[in-house]
Amino acid sequence: MIPYCFARPALFALEPETAHDLTIRAFATLGRLLPPPEPPRRAPITLMGLEFPNRVGLAAGLDKNGEAIDGLARLGFGFIEVGTVTPRPQPGNPKPRLFRLPQARALINRMGFNNDGVDALVARARARRWRGILGINLGKNADTPLERALDDYVAGLRRVWTTADYVTINVSSPNTRALRELQRGDSLEALLGGLREEAERLAASHDKRTPLVLKIAPDLEETELDLIAEKVLEYRIDGVIATNTTISREGVAHLPHGQETGGLSGEPLRERATAVLAALAQRLQGQVPLIAAGGILSGEDARAKLRAGASLVQIYTGLIYRGPALVEECLKATEEECCR
Repeated sequence: MIPYCFARPALFALEPETAHDLTIRAFATLGRLLPPPEPPRRAPITLMGLEFPNRVGLAAGLDKNGEAIDGLARLGFGFIEVGTVTPRPQPGNPKPRLFRLPQARALINRMGFNNDGVDALVARARARRWRGILGINLGKNADTPLERALDDYVAGLRRVWTTADYVTINVSSPNTRALRELQRGDSLEALLGGLREEAERLAASHDKRTPLVLKIAPDLEETELDLIAEKVLEYRIDGVIATNTTISREGVAHLPHGQETGGLSGEPLRERATAVLAALAQRLQGQVPLIAAGGILSGEDARAKLRAGASLVQIYTGLIYRGPALVEECLKATEEECCR
């Protein structure tokens, strides 16, 4: 692989989405040419009934369509999450929809769940050679009314159940209109209740248990976190990812592209995402495992997430700015933290 210090200037000279697509194609080619790797065993852990060889994963969003799983696995991840995928293919929001803020080591995206649809993703996931832990992240189609959202999540759950090692329910993207309302009040209860009911049916019919994970936003009030913790326990949700991107522009509003609409990720998200993680850990008291995402750009950032209550960490934007070396740095830090 080309050392990232040489590749990054060339990639950053391209429009961000073009660079992203080129990167996915490169990793897809790498995965076809080279044999699948074994995930490195570094501070392994068993959570949700799954054996994670290490605690560092790839967050959803980088490989929405499962095109490059085998290639991305060569970076050393203990688990990979693909998607967000919707029941039907959709183009997402109009371009441009992805923006770099290099002064802040951040991205703003308003992609809008652009993807090839769940059937295409499942076909690629089944064809993968890497046998590590694969999560599939589900969303709803943009044209599905909010009151019918459960139908979309159930349809996705049925299609991925036997392929995914775990399934993430994404109700926290700011780029699908009103989606975040599913984190609140009666909407959250109806969604989690319906999904738990369907999960029990699928587990019985396929003789396979697939853990359900909820991905939440960083822009939640204390009372909203109270409700999420309560309902996660009530409906036996297997894990929570804290957090998705933020709609806040604190610290970046003055930068070029800082006022673009969409979700902000990267370094400016770190403190808020960690605070939400810690608040949720306090409420759940170890009863549900937490996966940390948001603002991990160094090994020390990953270490801080574990100290705040996470058992696993996921990276994405950090890879854009730091490259593959970030994975090894986080592996080392999480291993050291867990062996203290």
